[in-house]
Amino acid sequence: MRPFSYERVPDQAAVRRGVPQSATSRAAPVPTMLLAGGTTLLDLMKLDVLRPERVLDINTLAPKLSAIEADAQGLRLGALARMAAVADDAAVRREFPVVAESLMLAASGQIRNMASLGGNVLQRTRCSYFRDVSYAACNKRNPGSGCAALDGYNRLHAVLGTSEQCIASYPGDFAQALIALDAVVEIEGPQGARRIPFAELHRQPGDRPDVETTLNPGEMIAGFAIPAGPWARRSRYVKVRDRESYAFAAASAAVALDLDGDKVRQARIALGGVATVPWRATAAEAALAGQVLDEASAERAAEAAFRDAKTHGENDYKPELGRRTLVRALLEAKRMEIA
Repeated sequence: MRPFSYERVPDQAAVRRGVPQSATSRAAPVPTMLLAGGTTLLDLMKLDVLRPERVLDINTLAPKLSAIEADAQGLRLGALARMAAVADDAAVRREFPVVAESLMLAASGQIRNMASLGGNVLQRTRCSYFRDVSYAACNKRNPGSGCAALDGYNRLHAVLGTSEQCIASYPGDFAQALIALDAVVEIEGPQGARRIPFAELHRQPGDRPDVETTLNPGEMIAGFAIPAGPWARRSRYVKVRDRESYAFAAASAAVALDLDGDKVRQARIALGGVATVPWRATAAEAALAGQVLDEASAERAAEAAFRDAKTHGENDYKPELGRRTLVRALLEAKRMEIA
């Protein structure tokens, strides 16, 4: 690990005055980064992937940015709330089970105790070419150098939202629950506070894989707001991975259903492990609208979800695994007992 200076952000006013941008903001990275749980940042610093000269600890803001508040309007979660605390919250488990499940199935118990929600949605890809600096060809780490994964090891790489410059998959779980439930991101920075749909936070790689989010320089995530809705309680997160503990998704699905008997009033579907960003499967949602939900209609929706999938050899299995994962999630959500 390279030498760096360490400071604590004194208060939230300092954030509004402007914290230096992170490596995932819209402009070129600067050598200052924020520290919350540290479960991604310190890991990548040790690997020499990230090289900040200055680390700002924002845990001093935890008293104001760790809220877990559920009411008739929905759920509000502070960016510094820890994954384990949210997963264990009784109201979250009852009213928004897909949120609790997505967090409980992530990482290990020790990491969930440390990791913050804001840091979790901004975690970087697990692509081995990104995380190993001995490989020069990684457009996400070294813009313009190429993508070694295109013709290399890509078994866990994306099949949706890819480009000729990058096929790295987004690794998180919680983000799929957020995008399925139409969450809003609360952001603070030097230009004041703003709110955007969570679906607008991440950028597909296109020709700039190194630019991963729409955060402006100096901005940080302050929290998430998830609106209440008739689909929230009937929601499910299914994750398929190589092992049952501490492994990233080969495919996952977050679903939330509003049903009239067996008929779908509205379906909300997000896919993980198969895309470059948290992926809202709008074609699958449209395929289910007004249909009786059974195995056949679920399979049609899954076909629609992966109609544009593009594979690269070792990940040829992913569209089929993704379809089966989505069908399972839909049928399990339908069978849920709702009090």
